Amino acid sequence: MNANRSQTPGLAPAHDVVEQALGLATGEGCAVIVEESSEAEVRFANNTTTTNGVRRGRTVTVVSFRQVAGGIAAGVARRSGAVDVAELVRAAERDADDSPPAQDAAPLVEGSANSDFGEAPPGTDLSVFGDVLGGLAGAFDRARRAERVLAGFAEHTIGTTYLGTSTGLRRRHSQPTGALHLVGRSTDQVRSAWTGVGTADFAAVTLEALEDRLVERLAWAERQIPLEPGRYEVVLPKEAVADLMVALVEAASGQDAQDGRSVFSAPGGTTRIGDVLSALPFDLRSDPAEPCLECSPFLLAAASGADISVFDNGLALPPTDWIKQGRLHRLRYHRAGAQRSGAAATPPIDNLVLELPGAAGTVEDLVARTERGLLLTCLWYIREVDPATLLLTGLTRDGVYLIEDGVVTGAVNNFRFNESPVDLLARATEAGKTDRALGREFGEWLNRSAMPPLRIPDFNMSSVSPAS
Repeated sequence: MNANRSQTPGLAPAHDVVEQALGLATGEGCAVIVEESSEAEVRFANNTTTTNGVRRGRTVTVVSFRQVAGGIAAGVARRSGAVDVAELVRAAERDADDSPPAQDAAPLVEGSANSDFGEAPPGTDLSVFGDVLGGLAGAFDRARRAERVLAGFAEHTIGTTYLGTSTGLRRRHSQPTGALHLVGRSTDQVRSAWTGVGTADFAAVTLEALEDRLVERLAWAERQIPLEPGRYEVVLPKEAVADLMVALVEAASGQDAQDGRSVFSAPGGTTRIGDVLSALPFDLRSDPAEPCLECSPFLLAAASGADISVFDNGLALPPTDWIKQGRLHRLRYHRAGAQRSGAAATPPIDNLVLELPGAAGTVEDLVARTERGLLLTCLWYIREVDPATLLLTGLTRDGVYLIEDGVVTGAVNNFRFNESPVDLLARATEAGKTDRALGREFGEWLNRSAMPPLRIPDFNMSSVSPAS
């Protein structure tokens, strides 16, 4: 990773922008967030590189807290690039003056300045891709000789955030985020396969390993087997599990549950916290210090929602068990909501880990123990159908394979599925070892996840899909 430290060209230092905005603020308090981004990407299609480039950017958010009739209101103003700081502060204050009292009002988080607050943000460039870029030419040559076509992209971002509040709190965090997506197709467009990986710095990413996986899957698909819709035993790889668990934790809003609008609702305006969700003692957790998945240890909130609050900016994020030993353990609450509900304040955290303690083995091990079933590779176009059960619908894509007597014997057609990730955890009969995973659908939204492969005995393939 290119860790050169420099401000975005032509812009004032980020920490100075924070201090300037706080110095101009009036009213009952202020929070200022400066988000610096440094991005590099390479895209390729039809066995050739198509585009590459680097860019830098900045976004500044000012949150003003003002006394209004009935309480404290919060106003927000947000601009990109070289901003007029005074105008931005006044815009936030006008927004607060025109807003009703905030239902999420709470005292601003107290704190002091971190020692690195004045440091410039690190940057990235194309050199971060290293061996990936160096290996593309050989991969393209091999693909042409084998009558297949490669497409995909590699991207890397370092996002550095600066947070300052009128209580004296000053926080800074730099977050490297990278991903490599690779799609292989036969030249007749009949067979296709996808693989992808998330990473902080590409140091451990091997293009050849991903290419080998595509080659194996495309070879499996040389035999095409039509299959009717129905319920099938399915082996879900970690990438598909990641997409499903991201959907589950996104639905874990305490306020929505109390309002009777979610799968985690219980009668009488209560929640299902404490309920057994799975006979297998799964743990679903988030932790800013999770090895290899480290993320911001404090909350950044540019806007308030049902369970996130601008009043909580800078709040320390502790390790959080969403599901513990198969039981629902926590739902998301901001501090004001937690106080009203008698619950723990549990803000969102930018990573997610699902683990079955003691489980071992790979997706290949689960396949080898399957008498007859399907191996999925990725899910796509996932949408919520019913929040009361968290029923999701979506499509399989780029490879669904038939397993017979522990061996993949061919590819079947794609399906539309209808499933709830909560129900899937309840029905799972086997899990493998947890490892870093990148979801095809939601990996861009939550890059840092670790998941096991799962065995589901009766996955609902509701209809055949023409997706390819």
